[in-house]
Amino acid sequence: MDLKQLQPKLFAEFKQILRAERLNHAYLFSGTFASFPMALFLAKSRFCERLQNGLPCGNCRSCRLIEAGEFADVRVIEPIGQIIKTDTVKELLRNFSRSGFEGKAQVFIIKECEKLHINAANSLLKFIEEPQSSAYMFLLTADESKVLPTIKSRTQIFQFPKNEAYLLKQAEQAGLLKSQARLSAQLAHSPEELDELLSNKKNLELEQACRRFTASLQKNQDLAYLETARLVQYAAEKNEQALIFQLLTILLAEEIKEKQNRRLLQLLLQARLMWQSNVSFQNALEYMVIS
Repeated sequence: MDLKQLQPKLFAEFKQILRAERLNHAYLFSGTFASFPMALFLAKSRFCERLQNGLPCGNCRSCRLIEAGEFADVRVIEPIGQIIKTDTVKELLRNFSRSGFEGKAQVFIIKECEKLHINAANSLLKFIEEPQSSAYMFLLTADESKVLPTIKSRTQIFQFPKNEAYLLKQAEQAGLLKSQARLSAQLAHSPEELDELLSNKKNLELEQACRRFTASLQKNQDLAYLETARLVQYAAEKNEQALIFQLLTILLAEEIKEKQNRRLLQLLLQARLMWQSNVSFQNALEYMVIS
């Protein structure tokens, strides 16, 4: 994955940090667009056998093992269900007191750190406040607002904005029409997610169905009611229904200056809230059309 293209500004900034040997011991990466690949890149810089002006080569044994998730001194922690348990973090911290298996350094990457149990998050504060010289921690989150203020205040925070231009180019190279590519780029949050979207032909069918539905909403209520039934047939699964709500939001927001579209967006939000409260997908959409 080419970080230079995915996050050019951040890549340039971290290049300077590595070359100046100023890598901090605790970071909070806010945003999911290439944040994990960046954490791996920085982890490689601690163990690379052929550093090039402070930057990892990406090809030596250590770099390849880190990329594959098989390097003993780089640990990746992820939530189990909706939480990262306190015991998991305590075990992690115990490893800080041991010397590394492969070298002197240790790197810990915690994905979705906003899901840390409150006690687990508090356990991290001691390391962050009193870091060991050879230990590094990267906390990754999609929702910075849910991360404890005490952790945010003790870490260096970097924002990882979505690079929609990169995703648009990726979608166009996959053979999509410009309108389809633009919509797919708005939907996806990462290159991997975009690949997954494009690999499923049904997603393109959903997009076309949503375009017909929004067009009918703006012109003919009776036709919109018929299109509701057709749209429901496309989406038996919850994830498909969620995708339809995303598609409809993007399509209506394209003409947000139109008063009618602003009203439709309000109704769509209400329909989505109803659906999230276990009203059936069809009833929620029919409520939107009737309203």
